[in-house]
Amino acid sequence: MIRILLLLLLPVMAQAETVRIATYNTELSRDGPGILLRDIQRGDTQVQAVVDVLVAARPDIVALQGIDWDLDGRSLMALAEQLREAGLDYPYYFAAQPNSGVDASLDLNGDGRTSGPADAQGWGRFTGEGGLAVLSRFAIREEAVQDFTRLLWRDLPGAQLPVTEKGPFPSKEAQGIQRLSSVAHWIVPVETPIGQLDVMTFHAAPPVFDGPEDRNGLRNRDEIRLWSALLDGELGRKPDGAFVIAGDANLDPSRGDGRKEAILNLLADPRIQDPQPSDPSGALTTVVWKAVGEMRVDYVLPSSDLRVEDAGIFWPEVATPLRKSAEQASRHRLIWVDVSAP
Repeated sequence: MIRILLLLLLPVMAQAETVRIATYNTELSRDGPGILLRDIQRGDTQVQAVVDVLVAARPDIVALQGIDWDLDGRSLMALAEQLREAGLDYPYYFAAQPNSGVDASLDLNGDGRTSGPADAQGWGRFTGEGGLAVLSRFAIREEAVQDFTRLLWRDLPGAQLPVTEKGPFPSKEAQGIQRLSSVAHWIVPVETPIGQLDVMTFHAAPPVFDGPEDRNGLRNRDEIRLWSALLDGELGRKPDGAFVIAGDANLDPSRGDGRKEAILNLLADPRIQDPQPSDPSGALTTVVWKAVGEMRVDYVLPSSDLRVEDAGIFWPEVATPLRKSAEQASRHRLIWVDVSAP
């Protein structure tokens, strides 16, 4: 009898539920508020290219970067509608106000001025420029979202803020109000067929465009370190189940500038697994910048208690209309990982 039951269960076991989680820096940000919504509504070429990539990759949950936030969420809803019309329905989504473009009324970058994109809590010419969003096929528990966007940099355990021979940079007053997140840090619980997954998403500052004080390099380091502090129980409520870190860390483990130990320590954390997604050629490249070349800066990192079924970087090998869409959409590539319950 037991043998018969096992034989009956084999087809079910072979068809274990998987969930595809992706991260994608769409670079859809525009030069002013409302322009992204206008471009989505009029069928802008880049917007359509982003839609093409998402429809081809078909993630169940996707963390988006580089998408302008607006108070009523009209741009995100318009993008979701375009995806729905193209055959990819995301009935659930989450977006909250990021730090980008939020006026601080202080000189935050040490240039002697108190206004401008670099003097916002996160670089931005207007509130919400280049924000984050999570789209999901499965229900999001909005009431349980943890939002660390307003966390002061100095309040992160083990924070290392910039200093010069003159003292705190750019000033003690600035460090007293400076938030850590250049965009945002969220933990978004999603109810999936394999149980609740905590989607931990962010978009860290580039570790460049500063001076010898290394303000941006240190900030990038600590934005990545936030996740370790959380898992160590030093910050917020650490996940009590499966989770996935999905976002743009703006740091390559071996190439370019930045505090490499931040991303190397995260990738080596035994509570996390790195599937090392690659494109069809085997490359780990997730972005190509003209000035510095190919890098790996976008990550999908499941918790170690999940089973990784497959992983990849969406980048068609041959010249096809889909390859053209991927090139038109963004310098970044969509990264995906399929996970199942252990």
